[in-house]
Amino acid sequence: MIRDWRIWLALAVSLVIPTTLQAQADTETETLYQQHCASCHGKDRLGGMGPALLPDNLSRLKKPQAEDAIRHGRPATQMPAFGPILSEASVSDLAEYIYQPLATTPGWGQADITDSHLLPHPAGSLPDRPVYDADMMNLFLVVEIGDHHVTLLDGNTMEPIHRFASRYALHGGPKYSPDGRFVYFGSRDGWITKYDLYNLEVTAEVRAGINMRNIAVSADGRHVMAANYLPHTLVLFSAENLELMEIIPVEDGTGDSSRVSAVYAAPPRNSFIAALKDIPQAWEISVENGKARVRRMQTDTWLDDFFFDPEYDHLIGAARDGKHGLVINLDTGRTVAELPLPGMPHLGSGITWNYQGKRVMATPHFRAGAVSIIDMDNWKVIKTLETAGPGFFMRSHKNSRYAWVDVFFGPNRDKVHVIDKQTLEIVKTLQPAPGKVAAHVEFDRYGEKLLLSIWDNDGAVIVYDADTLEEEKRIPMNKPSGKYNVWNKIRYEEGTSH
Repeated sequence: MIRDWRIWLALAVSLVIPTTLQAQADTETETLYQQHCASCHGKDRLGGMGPALLPDNLSRLKKPQAEDAIRHGRPATQMPAFGPILSEASVSDLAEYIYQPLATTPGWGQADITDSHLLPHPAGSLPDRPVYDADMMNLFLVVEIGDHHVTLLDGNTMEPIHRFASRYALHGGPKYSPDGRFVYFGSRDGWITKYDLYNLEVTAEVRAGINMRNIAVSADGRHVMAANYLPHTLVLFSAENLELMEIIPVEDGTGDSSRVSAVYAAPPRNSFIAALKDIPQAWEISVENGKARVRRMQTDTWLDDFFFDPEYDHLIGAARDGKHGLVINLDTGRTVAELPLPGMPHLGSGITWNYQGKRVMATPHFRAGAVSIIDMDNWKVIKTLETAGPGFFMRSHKNSRYAWVDVFFGPNRDKVHVIDKQTLEIVKTLQPAPGKVAAHVEFDRYGEKLLLSIWDNDGAVIVYDADTLEEEKRIPMNKPSGKYNVWNKIRYEEGTSH
C-alpha cells in the first residue's frame, strides 16, 4: 500500500513540477515582453507604434530571423537592438512567445467600425471661413510624436498658429482634402481623424482596424481608404463624415490573406493603388456607384513600398528582399523592368526632377549609404551617390536647385546632405544638432523656405533658406517628425512624397 502511494506521489510530482516551471517561465517571458516590447507593439501584441506581433503577421518571418531582429534591431524601423541587455535565453523565449496564438483571434468587423464612429461636428455644421488670417495654401502641419500633438504652422511667417492633441502614434502622413480645408490623420492603432483647418476642430473619427498602415484620400475628395495590417482588410469610407462604405478582405484566389503594405490615391486614374505584404500582388481599387471594384496585378515577389511616375502610368515597387525594384505598367498590370537597387530602397520617399532633358527619380536606401538616381525613360540607374549612411527621407521642390536627404540610420544620423540636382553631387553636408537625429525636409509652397526636423523630445523644426542653405530660425517642438505643406500635398509637387 505504501509502495502504491509513493508511486502515485512520484507520478503526481513528475506531472506538476514541469507544469509549474513552465507556467513560471511563461510568466517571466510575459514580464519581459511587457517591459521591453509592449510600449511599441501593444500590451496585447495587437500593435501600436510597431506592428502587431501575432503568428498571422509573422508568417514570412522565421523564428531565427525574429531572434536576430530582437538581438540586433531591424533596419528601416525604430526597432532597437536588445542583444546588449537580454540574455540569449531571453531572446529565444521572446521569439517563441510572439509566435504563440492569442486565446481568441482578434477581429474588427462592420459592427466594431460602426460602433467606434464619432461625429462631434457633422459636415456643414461649422462656418466656411477660417477663424484666423493666413495663406491657407501655405500652411504646414507638423506631427510631434514626442507627446502626440500636431502643430499648425504659418508657412509665410513660420509662426505656430495652433497646437492640438492627436491620436496615439500617427503614421503614414496626413492627407488633405482637394481644397485644403480638411486633413485626415491615420494612427497605428487604426483610428482615422478628420480635422477642419478652418475651424480648428475634429469633425469626425472612426476606427478602421486594430493595426493600420496608412490612409489615402481619393482625388475627388469623396472617399477615404484605410490599409490594415490587422485584420487583413482595406476599408472604404465616405470622406464627408467617415461613414463606413465597404470592408474589402485582402485575399488571393486560394484564400490566403495578406497585410496591406500601403495604399495611395492615383489621381489621374481616379483610383487607389495598394501593395500587399504577404501576397505577390498589387491592387488597383476603383469606386463605382458606391462599391469598390478590385483589379489584381500579379508580381513576381512581395512589394513593401512603392512610387509612381508623374503620370501614374507606372508603379515602381520595392521588393521585400531589399535587393531590387520592379516597374509595373498600371494599364497592362505587367512588370516591364527590374531595377538593381541593393540596400532596400525607400521608394515611398522617392522624388523626381528634370535632368538634362529627361525625367529622373531618386531614392534613398534603408540598408545602404546611397542614393540611387534612375532614368525614367529606360529605367536604368544612371548614378549611385554615396552618402554618410542609410537614409529615410528625401525631398525637393520644382523651384529649388537642391534635393535634401537625411542619413537617418547609423552613426551619422545627425547629418543631412544637400544634392545639386544638375551635377548630381553632394554640395553641402549639415550637422544642425550634433548627436541628435536630423531628418525629413519639407518645402513651403514656393520652394523658397524649407523645414528640417530635429527628432528629439527637446527638438525643433529648423527653417532654412532654400537658395542660400542658411539657417533662419528654430521653432522648439517635442520630437517633430513629418511636416506637410498643404499646397505641395494637394498639388502633388514633384519633390514631395504622396
